[in-house]
Amino acid sequence: MARLSGLQREVLSLYRQCLREIRKKPVRSVSKKDFGAVEYLLRKGHRQLEMYASPGIRNIR
Repeated sequence: MARLSGLQREVLSLYRQCLREIRKKPVRSVSKKDFGAVEYLLRKGHRQLEMYASPGIRNIR
């Protein structure tokens, strides 16, 4: 395996820290009947999709 540069190690470290913090959060469960929460999450998802679809955004993985 090739050696990682300092920048690559920093990116991987940030990624691992994000994963650790995610594990500390409670699992989000939304009832099918909680229309307010479902609508909010749909709007949020659409905004994120619009951002990712923007021509200025590249190389999202």
